Amino acid sequence: MNIIVIGCGKVGSMLASSLCRDGHDVVVVERDERAFSLLDNDFDGFTVVGVPIDNDTLRKAGIEGCDAVCAVSQDDNINITVCQMARAIFHVPIVLARTFDPRKQDVFRHFGLNTVCPTKLTVETVKAYLKDSESEQQQHFGTTTVSYRTVNVRQGLIGRRTSEVRCMEGEVLFAVQHKDNTTTLMQEKRIELKEGDKLIFARVID
Repeated sequence: MNIIVIGCGKVGSMLASSLCRDGHDVVVVERDERAFSLLDNDFDGFTVVGVPIDNDTLRKAGIEGCDAVCAVSQDDNINITVCQMARAIFHVPIVLARTFDPRKQDVFRHFGLNTVCPTKLTVETVKAYLKDSESEQQQHFGTTTVSYRTVNVRQGLIGRRTSEVRCMEGEVLFAVQHKDNTTTLMQEKRIELKEGDKLIFARVID
């Protein structure tokens, strides 16, 4: 594909370099020529210095024959404007814009533009991590209720023994759930923790 990347910041430079490695023909448009230094050393695409919302700059970048425009500059307004121009004036089939402000996504959708919002992605990723990294359930044994808490093994515990795991007051380390979904009950065993393991803590709550 012939792809134009608008903006050569951390995201734009990484995206352009990655697309080049995948075999695409890439042109990067950036108003600050110094930003091109962020591109990987093996980047073999083209660079164009200029204002992204200028028709002549876009033509110089080859927009009249490109397959996609990815606007990932630091400015939401520039991203939406470039994508509007690419769609309405140059009839580019694929346009994608980055927007930091989640509220502006409605504006982008109004114009039929595809968007990526790193702010929303970060919030959703953090929430998913918090949800997956720790969960708690209860089980009843007659009149006794036992609570089980599952926690992902943190990076600092990988390669260490379960005897080094600290429990909260009133809890015991009950088992280790492994990446392949098998479970090893403690029973005084000293298990070496590995990446992907989960610690299962138990405590009697009544």
